[in-house]
Amino acid sequence: MKLPLTGGCQCGKCRYEIAAAPIVAYTCHCTACQNHTGSAFSIAILVEEAAFKLVGAEPRLIHRAADSGRTVTRLVCPECGSWICNAARPDGRRVRAGTLDDTSWLRPTLHFWTRSKQPWVTLPEGGQIFETQPNS
Repeated sequence: MKLPLTGGCQCGKCRYEIAAAPIVAYTCHCTACQNHTGSAFSIAILVEEAAFKLVGAEPRLIHRAADSGRTVTRLVCPECGSWICNAARPDGRRVRAGTLDDTSWLRPTLHFWTRSKQPWVTLPEGGQIFETQPNS
């Protein structure tokens, strides 16, 4: 991995830079992520908020209630609708790993909400697996 990490949306209007190595890379198999991505899961990296910088167009905010009752806020490009990241939380910012310019180094080690994963998805050995959201 070469720092800073860079990435952005499909149309290029929303871009970001990450100045420090991610804390962790993970997959989420919850039905909300499946629905939002149109895929079997989402892949994200958790980064320190101080290391994350949005550049370009101001993202649009999408809010939804999580199973925990907490409000989840997604930041999407106002032009193409690409999901870039979630709003900052005390433990950092969750960035959609598929929006990185270079994903060759990416190896998720945590797997959340596996109770709703698609039956054909095989999780790699050695990762931490959680049936729901781990306590954070």
